[in-house]
Amino acid sequence: MAARDPEATKARIFEAAVTEFARHGIAGARIDRIAAEAKANKQLIYAYFGNKAELFAIVLERKMLDLAESVPVDPDDIGGWVDRLMDHHAAHPELLRLLFWEGLEYGTDELPHESGRREHYDRKVALLEDGQDRGVVTDAIPAGDLLVLLTALTNWATVVPQMRRILSGDTAGDQARLCASVKEAARRLMAR
Repeated sequence: MAARDPEATKARIFEAAVTEFARHGIAGARIDRIAAEAKANKQLIYAYFGNKAELFAIVLERKMLDLAESVPVDPDDIGGWVDRLMDHHAAHPELLRLLFWEGLEYGTDELPHESGRREHYDRKVALLEDGQDRGVVTDAIPAGDLLVLLTALTNWATVVPQMRRILSGDTAGDQARLCASVKEAARRLMAR
């Protein structure tokens, strides 16, 4: 009989949960499907991660941390940051899907683990404020608002690909042009 590997089991559950929540959201996700996909029993999911809402919060938190580590905000290179952010979301569209499902589920209510998320975003806003203090980023727009605008610019085409296709086209050239347009809009938004 093979020995159990709890870390491998947790990793399989996590990946299955990412897929399930990205497809179905919190309310529509099923622990049975996650267990079947992960080749684990439901009791292990509850033992390792708690209830379904807690599992969703853990999944989203880890995916957000991965994004923060992979694509840090760089006020000195907004064009490069926009490129990296768009590339990350193109390669990992599940993160934006998870965020939208979270928005549908919680609306403006407080989120599980919100204090940690606030700290994460406070650091990003502080980077933009530093760029404002150094004169490389406009101070005409508050740094928090600026971050909202920049992330909206970079994320929208991934979140609603049907609108990207309808408005901008769907060839590789169309997508490259849109990316260049987003970078230019971000550059102008940041300009002093």
